[in-house]
Amino acid sequence: MLDSIKIAFQYVLPKHLISRLIGKLAAAQGGAVTTALIKLFIKQYKVDMSEAKEPNPEAYSSFNEFFTRELAPDVRPICAGDDLLAMPVDGAISQLGDIRHDAIFQAKGHDYSLTSLLGGKPELAAPFLNGKFATVYLSPKDYHRIHMPIDGQLTDMIYVPGELFSVSPLTAEHVSGLFARNERVVAIFETKVGKFAMVLVGATIVASIETTWAGTVSPPTGKNVQHWQYPQEGEHAVTIKKGQEMGRFKLGSTIVACFEPNAVELASLVAGDTTRLGEVFASVNR
Repeated sequence: MLDSIKIAFQYVLPKHLISRLIGKLAAAQGGAVTTALIKLFIKQYKVDMSEAKEPNPEAYSSFNEFFTRELAPDVRPICAGDDLLAMPVDGAISQLGDIRHDAIFQAKGHDYSLTSLLGGKPELAAPFLNGKFATVYLSPKDYHRIHMPIDGQLTDMIYVPGELFSVSPLTAEHVSGLFARNERVVAIFETKVGKFAMVLVGATIVASIETTWAGTVSPPTGKNVQHWQYPQEGEHAVTIKKGQEMGRFKLGSTIVACFEPNAVELASLVAGDTTRLGEVFASVNR
């Protein structure tokens, strides 16, 4: 009963308004108030600050600065080897496995459309039909920068407007099409294993989604899908190496990674498994 009430409440909550207001508060430099909030958050969520490049909570001028904190050097070594892909985030596996033609498994009783996830563009979804996917949930205590699992050259970025439901495991079990309903930013790369899509999914109180090449993509929000294409040569070409940062969340969310058929073999992981940036995510199919 309590779970049903929590889900029902999300449908009537003014999620965008609340998220944007919290975003403004998170960006504020509130001195002692900000420090107190950060310390409370660390205690509540048991954040391991020994892994941070700057472990002192008082060194952060805003909550956003703390939330997107860098890791200390060598805390997350990137798996070596040209045939291994690195885990892109700290978090927990939500689901992973085969894309069944255009359907991605969300949770028991719920699938959603790959094409819808990628902004409703069949030409962008086509390479991934019958491919592989992995969905990773980032909890409040996790590191919130996203890194590349493999060398890639950016071809497309798509902003997709949508809802801002929570992306917690509870919501994933009850809200159909969750990751294809929420606001999101899709980045598509050309790699040695073919096309690779990294989808950064927004959520309740996620104040901002950023990429390293475009800065803040959301907000501002819009009502229409926006699509940018990138050159493969010249000064505006974007190439990101394995292990390098490609984006970040200001307040937590979920990523969905998609691969072409027969491109990779995903690591032996199951829903609920903890993930750590740099560990083996997949291996190249030869």
